[in-house]
Amino acid sequence: MSANGRTLLRPSLLNASVFEDFFKPWNELVDSRWPYLNQAPAVNIKETGNNYEIIMAAPGLEKKDFKIDVNGTLITISAEREEEKEEEKDDLYTRKEYSYSSFSRSFTLPENIDSSKIDATYVHGELKLLLPKKEEAKKTSHQKINVH
Repeated sequence: MSANGRTLLRPSLLNASVFEDFFKPWNELVDSRWPYLNQAPAVNIKETGNNYEIIMAAPGLEKKDFKIDVNGTLITISAEREEEKEEEKDDLYTRKEYSYSSFSRSFTLPENIDSSKIDATYVHGELKLLLPKKEEAKKTSHQKINVH
């Protein structure tokens, strides 16, 4: 919970490792030599008066590649894509290539989310999830208290 009393979206324990600092030198070495090793897309999370928005940069995918699961207060966004290309020039030359990529990101949802009304759209390489707040959460007003 933040200082202003609101629960924030925070990464799931499944993604945030307590060993991250311990393995940081190794991860930096691996990431600098193989920049495509870490395939998790960047995520922006925004709160408005009526909802939260999760915006994920995921170019090159299709709507059917995504899987979004809500289990209690945990939302998991994952995608999987497999592509295969085959090229035959003649009997002596054949080339066949395939690629596979996947990712999974999990977040803990605040208690004020109406999970039955979560909506997702994918347009121009950007996945956008709209997480509406429950009606009673929308009614709470912000109030400043003067110190005397």
